[in-house]
Amino acid sequence: MELDRTFDWRGRQVRWTRSGTGPAVVFCHGTPWSSWLWAPYADALAAHFTVHLWDMPGYGASSKDPEHAVSLDVQGQLFADLLQHWDLDLALDTAPHVIAHDFGGAVALRAHLLHGARYTSLALVDVVALAPWGSPFFRLVHDHADVFAALPPAVHAGAVRAYIASASHRGLSASQLDALVEPWTGPEGQSAFYRQIAQADEAFTDVLEPRYPALDLPVHVIWGREDSWIPADRAHRLADAIPGAQLTLVPDAGHLVQLDQPVHLATTLRAWLTAQA
Repeated sequence: MELDRTFDWRGRQVRWTRSGTGPAVVFCHGTPWSSWLWAPYADALAAHFTVHLWDMPGYGASSKDPEHAVSLDVQGQLFADLLQHWDLDLALDTAPHVIAHDFGGAVALRAHLLHGARYTSLALVDVVALAPWGSPFFRLVHDHADVFAALPPAVHAGAVRAYIASASHRGLSASQLDALVEPWTGPEGQSAFYRQIAQADEAFTDVLEPRYPALDLPVHVIWGREDSWIPADRAHRLADAIPGAQLTLVPDAGHLVQLDQPVHLATTLRAWLTAQA
């Protein structure tokens, strides 16, 4: 799906699109991903739901101005405002179903718990929600972002390819890997890649953790059983912290469960949304 619409927010341009008919479903991507990862799922659901895709500022097709913060606090506030822009936060009967992955989980949780955004249901797929988070490479870059930002382009591209490839348990095809790496190449992409890691801070999820027991909506925690970026013990901890949360572990899948087990994930999400709609 082409992100053919724009939401202007505090100097940033957020690219987004909407299609289909029925109850609203909003997908939130993580890092270093974009809405590209969710597009096939949105397309499959559009026959029965009104699906919304968007790229966070600093990612995908949205603006990547180096002067604009891309941290989780900013993204959480933006998401709450974006839902208002879509008229999805006016009443409980228009509140969307939200499906979030990786950083998108923290964004969705912050928008709900700190900024009052309302959801009909929330599916959390291999999300950043509990400390500690971040792969060893992520933490290394976070501590030395200026050094990595100065890498020669070819070395940077090789490092990003290896990093992204490690998110899959089953292995990515050449076309999948190219699509995930391409946004982070070139001067703008390389700078944006290290900037979003440098601004990551566990303080943005630490403030949420005590609030999880207060979540009062249907929540489904879905996790790749072989996720090496955010191990599945976080899935158990998160589901235990949220009253009534459903837990599904997807076998033979890593952090990129969307690509490792697309049929299993699509079936799980469709069943979940149908049960909540």
